[in-house]
Amino acid sequence: MSSYYLSNPEQEAKEYLPRYRWIYTAIALAFFIIFCRLWYLQIIQGQLLRNFSERNRIKETKISAARGVILDRQGQVLVDNLPGFEVTITPQYASNLKETAQLVSRVLKMDAQKIIRKVKNSKRRNGPFYPFRVKDNLTREQVFRLKLVRLNHPGLEVRETILRNYPLKENGAQLFGYVGEISRSQLPVLNKKRPKGTPKLEQGDIIGKNGLEKTYESRLRGESGVSYLEVDARGRELSKSNSNVDQVLGGIARFRPARPGSNLQLTIDRDIQEAAKKAFNDAGKIGGLVALRPNGEIIAWVNSPSFNPNDFSKGISNKLWKKLINDPFHPLRNKVIQDHHSPGSTFKPIVAIAGLQEGLITEKTTHNCKGFMRFGRRSYHCWYKNGHGRVNLARAIEQSCNIFFYKLGAALGIDRIAKYAKLLGMGSRTGILLSNEVPGLVPTTQWKLKNKGEEWQPGENLSNSIGQGFVLSTPLQMALAYSAIGSEGRLPHPRLVQKVLDDQGSSLPYPDSKKELDISENRKKLKPGEAFISKNAFSQVKEGMRLVSNGPRGTARHWKIPGVQIAGKTGTSQLFSFSADQIYSKCDEKPIRQRHHGWFVGFAPHDKPVITVAVLAEHSCAGSSGAAPVARDVIKAYLTKYHPELLKKGRIRKVSAQ
Repeated sequence: MSSYYLSNPEQEAKEYLPRYRWIYTAIALAFFIIFCRLWYLQIIQGQLLRNFSERNRIKETKISAARGVILDRQGQVLVDNLPGFEVTITPQYASNLKETAQLVSRVLKMDAQKIIRKVKNSKRRNGPFYPFRVKDNLTREQVFRLKLVRLNHPGLEVRETILRNYPLKENGAQLFGYVGEISRSQLPVLNKKRPKGTPKLEQGDIIGKNGLEKTYESRLRGESGVSYLEVDARGRELSKSNSNVDQVLGGIARFRPARPGSNLQLTIDRDIQEAAKKAFNDAGKIGGLVALRPNGEIIAWVNSPSFNPNDFSKGISNKLWKKLINDPFHPLRNKVIQDHHSPGSTFKPIVAIAGLQEGLITEKTTHNCKGFMRFGRRSYHCWYKNGHGRVNLARAIEQSCNIFFYKLGAALGIDRIAKYAKLLGMGSRTGILLSNEVPGLVPTTQWKLKNKGEEWQPGENLSNSIGQGFVLSTPLQMALAYSAIGSEGRLPHPRLVQKVLDDQGSSLPYPDSKKELDISENRKKLKPGEAFISKNAFSQVKEGMRLVSNGPRGTARHWKIPGVQIAGKTGTSQLFSFSADQIYSKCDEKPIRQRHHGWFVGFAPHDKPVITVAVLAEHSCAGSSGAAPVARDVIKAYLTKYHPELLKKGRIRKVSAQ
């Protein structure tokens, strides 16, 4: 039977005929699908695709906008811009990427394989027409050599950029902040926050990363421009006679200029800022300093150690970044608002105000200081081993007698102390428009129960009454609290920006800062039971603070200014608890990380203050030697510039760096 079919061609053809029909049908269907697709592309989408094709010949060049300049209160430049150059590679036009990368690597002293890898990654993430920035901040020699290379290597470009410049370098770096390229994670988040109608941020844009640069990013940032050029297949610009840009763009302007950002005029005084930094450097201290006027205008803001924000605008190296983040003294942190410490004895005037206001003491109240006192089963020591003898309130502040304040703290209790500390702005953020501000801490009995799960112990009233224990504060909080004491009831809101200006120097609308708070008995709307501070309490405490710098046994008596009486308070913030036999050991013989922090907060003149200064000198052992001379130099610099009539000629004691 099988041999019959094999020998019958006609029957064999009939057997395979249905299979051919399926093949013919499949071929016909395929041609029909191709025809429909071509008809859709040519007829339906033809004009749109033609436009896309034409646009591939158009090269879009972004024109970076200059960031706004930051000026001091007198118009002196604090932050500005400088011209620079960068080299880019556009993947679409880089016909021989390997050879191009090798030549570029020789000029820039970079790894060629790394350049190739990054260009390919950029092509994958951002598309073939997005120029990848290989390096910015080029030297003149690099620009010249790369422009020669560019002649025979399409896709390689050298173009002008704008570099952020910080003339003060390390001085004020944490306040002014720094700029850097926007990260991929930041891009969608920040674009979501941008107002409608404003251009979206793009990969490669430079934004403020910290400090005022970050806070006022929307003000400082300008609006980038754009230009369109027609190029050939190698990315080279065509001559204007052969260019068809206007027709391809369909009415879109071939050039839109960049619009610079708004300028900021700060309350900072550059001369005082430089004097404050010099005072810190001359004393060889690390820490933070803030100086402000009675209305809350900040005139100096210093952190030490610091960093150079120009390194960030130029593109910081991994080596330098690791060095900064691993530095044990944290140069990147803004110590004025970001680090809080025990205020030590600078907290005593606040406890004194609470005692006076609650009627537990008067200016005539005295206590006998023997150098220690027993409370329960424990001995509490004064900083002066031999004791101060019998002292009243003013002398207790002058000599910083712990025993007087131990007894006052025990009588007050932590909740009454907290009431007046919070009234003076402690234990909460000041509201300054900078990121990463910490609130500090003013403990209460409820706070400890909630956060520690323990009842408040009577002995803790003693340690907290001298600014140890749980109490924490920043230099800015202490400066504002002392400013309120100096003005006898006006707690200012900190201000950093005076004006926002356009590029022509005209003022732009800018919301006024919060007004100062009146915490005195003279305020108009005083609710029943609401805390306030009387003029008598302020004046009694101010007299004790005046003696700190001018009294015969004042802890800051060595740092006077002839003709001007400073009112202030020194303080020592202990970092570790020591046994009885170690309390009076020499601090400067301990390892530096175990040395106490030194504080000084004060204002001048004592009766009608024009400036308040808070200084935290970390690991300086004592406020009298570590912080007070720095504050004295800043106050003197300010008075010399603005109130020379208050100064008398006299010898100023110098302090040497340790």
